[in-house]
Amino acid sequence: MAEKKNILIRIGSLRHGGAEKVLVTFLKNLPNDKYEIDLLLNLYSGKYLYEVPDWINIIYLNKGEMITTNRLQDIPQKAARVIYQKALNKFPKLLYNGKLKGKKYDIEFAAIHGMRDEILNSPLKSSKKIVWIHNDLSEVKGYSDIEIRKFFRFDKILVISEKIEHLFHNLAQNQSERDKIVKIYNPLDTEEIIRKSEEESLKTEDRRQKTEDGRWKMEDTQLPTSNIHPTFISVGTVFPQKGFDRLLKVHKKLLNEGFKHKILIVGDGYDFENIKNLKSELAVDETATMLGFTDNPYPYFKNADFYVLSSRYEGFPTVLFEAITLKKKIIATDVSGVREMLKDGKYGIIVENSEEGIYEGMKKAISDQNAFNTILSELSHAEMPFTLEKSVEKIAEVIDNL
Repeated sequence: MAEKKNILIRIGSLRHGGAEKVLVTFLKNLPNDKYEIDLLLNLYSGKYLYEVPDWINIIYLNKGEMITTNRLQDIPQKAARVIYQKALNKFPKLLYNGKLKGKKYDIEFAAIHGMRDEILNSPLKSSKKIVWIHNDLSEVKGYSDIEIRKFFRFDKILVISEKIEHLFHNLAQNQSERDKIVKIYNPLDTEEIIRKSEEESLKTEDRRQKTEDGRWKMEDTQLPTSNIHPTFISVGTVFPQKGFDRLLKVHKKLLNEGFKHKILIVGDGYDFENIKNLKSELAVDETATMLGFTDNPYPYFKNADFYVLSSRYEGFPTVLFEAITLKKKIIATDVSGVREMLKDGKYGIIVENSEEGIYEGMKKAISDQNAFNTILSELSHAEMPFTLEKSVEKIAEVIDNL
């Protein structure tokens, strides 16, 4: 039997984001007899921790919840974490000889683009290096063409959509660099999505909202139901990237114009309090609910009338794959991956990437009962251009061939 490959995978944490989810889905579907994997987290935190297979060794730099506030009592711990991680980045041998116990790895894998420098600065010069790009970096602040070209120092660059693939191909300077780029759709488990959608939604007392200490408590407003007015659901980490501020402003505008509907935002993140405050400022607390984090968003998907993607930029919005799997009526901004996923509008309405675009799409969904007739017909027999097994096999093939 061939000797197992030693692999180091790095990611910030296993909190509830798309990249974290697909990484864990990938790990859950890997054979445990071919690889020996160390998963190194900056912060031992997140709901996906408990889904990591037992045979994978989890190592971490810090433990505890992410600190998203600037309260005086949190500053020392927050500063200590930052200083510790910066020291290890500057002197990587301290990490490799300490936490990693001098282990030699065949492959070092940056599971997100933000781990680029940590992997490239590894003292292990003989290891092969892989990066997994989940975002359209041309839309990400701080990533000039010069910065993006640094990724060509990796042996393989995994990209998750045609748009990201084109970005890297356009920046490649020779065939050798072009050969490093591999497009692989994110591995997602359709059977799990459908099964979880059949489960009961979280009980009312389980609904949570962020408090000053970073924990969750129940939100006061009632969950919207679709039996009176249509409900739009949007799921994602609450970052500015996701455009939830635009969604709430459009919601307010449509209500003012007499288009009655409700909004449900599922997810948490560092921008949670800002979006929650905006909801109150707009006086839409009765019609818009921020559910916070939930282990299983799929019953809410199933019970909503429409799925809306209000993102300013994406790489390949895997949440749309979930919405397609559950045959939802989709309105999505024209960001990276959307045209690819929605087949140029066959599987959903694609709108201009702006507040006005979101407004027009949602208005059409509410006012035109026939707007989705053709789309629903297409969705009824929609087939994804990938499967969980194929995606996992292709990533494993990249690893095996290095």
